[in-house]
Formats: sequence, structure tokens, C-alpha cells
Amino acid sequence: MTIKKKATIQDVALLAGVGKTSVSRYLNNEFDILSDEIKEKIQIAITSLNYKPSQLARSMKGGKTKLIALVFADLSISYATEIMQGVEAACRKYGYTLLVFNANNEKAQEKKILQILTGYQVEGVIIQALKTHDQNFKGFTLPVVSVDRTIYGLKNDLVHLDNNQAVQIAMEHLVNQGFQRILFITETIRDIEARQQRTAAFNEFIQHNSNCSGEVVELRNTKNEDEIDPVVSAFYHLEPDIKKAIFTVNGSVMLNTTLALKRLKLKWGKDIGLIGFDDPIWASVVGCGVTTIRQPTDKIGYTAFELLLKRIRGDDSDVQTVLYPGELIIRESTQL
Repeated sequence: MTIKKKATIQDVALLAGVGKTSVSRYLNNEFDILSDEIKEKIQIAITSLNYKPSQLARSMKGGKTKLIALVFADLSISYATEIMQGVEAACRKYGYTLLVFNANNEKAQEKKILQILTGYQVEGVIIQALKTHDQNFKGFTLPVVSVDRTIYGLKNDLVHLDNNQAVQIAMEHLVNQGFQRILFITETIRDIEARQQRTAAFNEFIQHNSNCSGEVVELRNTKNEDEIDPVVSAFYHLEPDIKKAIFTVNGSVMLNTTLALKRLKLKWGKDIGLIGFDDPIWASVVGCGVTTIRQPTDKIGYTAFELLLKRIRGDDSDVQTVLYPGELIIRESTQL
């Protein structure tokens, strides 16, 4: 089988009987310089040869690739896909192409991604970094905007949820609903900024509110039944005469908590209250529904791109931190 050679701009010029410069002008929409006759010849040649110009080669020739990279610590969570939708919307508006990378919660993989980005000729990077103190960015020269997590030591813009405000509205809701004891479940905090801030805000609220008590449990892996089930069971059986609720640090912990409650034959909204960060689709349909704190992920992603674009265009003003408030979505899990 003979593989047909891909047509080049030289082939188009030869078939049309014009110079390569004329074809280049046609491809760059510089129609006012070309006569109608030449434009028609070039279009006929392009159609005949099924010529498709390399957008990357053309953009690189002009010094711009119109490519940006979006790097996630974990692409499997709903937060990541929702952020990506916001970034994609901005890319479409401004004529950029998005390359998406998944570090899979592996620091070595994140380092590898950052090392190869220059080879992809991207103009800038939006990242949810694995670590807040990360040597992976040492010597990194591309413009960077981070979402969800600060990268200390790197001078860059940041966009994320106002975690203090979000915890405040969630806790006020629980207290107003008559819950007197609250368990905050998080996975390993380490230096993950969102978990740090949410845990600190929870403890701060408990410390200054006499209407409820609470405790934080930090688990290594909430998917592990042997870890989460005893914690949930013990909390449920404490002080049986008062209203209790579980508050989860993110959507994946919330999902694993609902699974633990099912295994323990406990119903949220009846036996115990349940509230959590993020608002995955399933939260509105599972059981009686789960009350959540919804993040404006579309705005976070869109804003991250616009900040990055400013840096790509040479803006060297002071770095910005943009905080968006969370929205309380009330469902029956907190309506005991």
C-alpha cells in the first residue's frame, strides 16, 4: 500500500501557479493584498490537494503557539473536571488550545510533566500542585497560575475557594438546624492547603461557639472500611440523645462516608446529619440528598486562565490572590 504524501504549502503554490508568499498571505487571511483571481486559484489548489496547514508550525513561526497546559494533582475527582470546563471556556473565547495533564497524586509524575512542558511549547501553565512547598518549580520560567493551593517560594497568581467563608456558612447552618456535636472527617492533611484551611476554620468555629462541640478525625484512606467504619460508628453511638452531624473535607471523603453509613445501616437525614465540600452530581440523588458547599469551579477556572493570559502578554504587576465564596446547597441530609 502506498502512503500518500501530505501536501505542503509549496505544492499548493506550484499547482496554483503563484508564489509561496501569496499562499501564506491567503492562509493568514490577508485577502486585501491578493487579487480575486489569485485567491480563487489558491482555494482550488487547497481543495484539490486536501491541504491542511499545520497550526502549530504557523503559530511557532509567529512566536506564539496559543497552547497552555492544565496540570492536576488528581484528574479523577469532580473538582478537576469542573475546573477544566471553566478553563476550556476561556480558551475558546481567546483562541487558545488546552493540553491537560494528570499527576495522579505522584510527585515524580508532576515533576516529569513540568520538565516536558517546555518541549510542548506551551505559553503558560495552570496547576493544582501536589505540594505547597515544592522543589519541582525550582528554576521554572513559564508563567504559572495555581488553583486550590499556594506554591510557596514561587511568585504566581492564585485562584481558589474562600475556605473560611465556606466553613462558616456550613457550620452556621448546622447550628441553626440544632446539631450539637459535629465530626469533621479529612484525609491526611500534610501540606495540602485546602485541607489545612478547612480544618483550621472548623476548629476556630467550635472554639468560639458554645452551642456545639466538635472534633477532627484525620484518616489515611477513607476508602478503607477498616479505617472509616469504626470512626463513624463510634461517633454515632456517642451521646445518643443529641443531634449529631458529619462534615467532610471534600467530595471523595463525602462519598466514602455515605458508603460507610450504608454499611453501618445508618441513614443520613434520619439517624445522623451529613454535609460536605464540593457538589458532585450524585449528591442530589443519593438517598435523601446530601447538603453541600458548592464551589464556583467554572469561575475559578475561567479566572485562572484570564490571569495567566495577562502574564503571557507581559503584565508584571503584583501577583493576585482571587477568592470566591462557596454556596450552601441545602438538602435533606441536614433536615433531621
